[in-house]
Amino acid sequence: MTEAGVALRLQNIRRAFGDLTVIDNLSLDIVAGEFLAILGPSGCGKSTLLRIVAGLTPPDSGTLQITPPDLRFQNAFVFQEAHLLPWRTVLENAALPLELMGVDAAERTARARATLAEVGLADAESRYPAQLSGGMRMRVSLARALVTKPRLLLLDEPFAALDEITRFRLDVRLRDLWIERGMTVIFVTHSITEAAFLADRAVVLTRRGCGVKLDRRLDLPRARDNDLRLSPQLAVEMQALLGAMEEEG
Repeated sequence: MTEAGVALRLQNIRRAFGDLTVIDNLSLDIVAGEFLAILGPSGCGKSTLLRIVAGLTPPDSGTLQITPPDLRFQNAFVFQEAHLLPWRTVLENAALPLELMGVDAAERTARARATLAEVGLADAESRYPAQLSGGMRMRVSLARALVTKPRLLLLDEPFAALDEITRFRLDVRLRDLWIERGMTVIFVTHSITEAAFLADRAVVLTRRGCGVKLDRRLDLPRARDNDLRLSPQLAVEMQALLGAMEEEG
């Protein structure tokens, strides 16, 4: 069954840490089921913005409207580090959110197994995190996020520390899962290549005040594979993003 995504409206969001204002008067509309990439220079507030959307950090002012409004167990967050519990197996780590939700053992095991298969880890469920490569650990983290069937998936540079080939493979798998599930995805990244390949829309934030420098709909096919990385179409989109990023560098 395909899960529908949520729509978001951010209006005049402001967030400061002491005397440092990292987000100031930011407004942004995100359509249900959209795959949005957020880029910008270091310190522009990308991760803070993601945490505000997740409800992990409150804004100092402004409003966040989510439709439908009840996001309990509907959103999931994937961080830069996998943060797996070392004493739990891959299967047990993937099933953890369902356990916390009170889902019975048989159902959570079945759902965790199915989700691990979706990310290519069906044969690794009995391993422990120390026995996994970095790419495999991140796949477990992704499975743990997806196991609750979220309507909103938030990712904060989850593949940044991985080698390029592993990163390429996970980009393709994430894009495929988004198409299959129909969830709303917000992906924070420093990589222009990754943003252009993954997203249908990309927003580049300004260095100061977290304004929007560029808001671009990417003219690329819905289904994507690694052959697209060498295409003229992707080069055009990367150039547009690069131009906005260079102005902010």
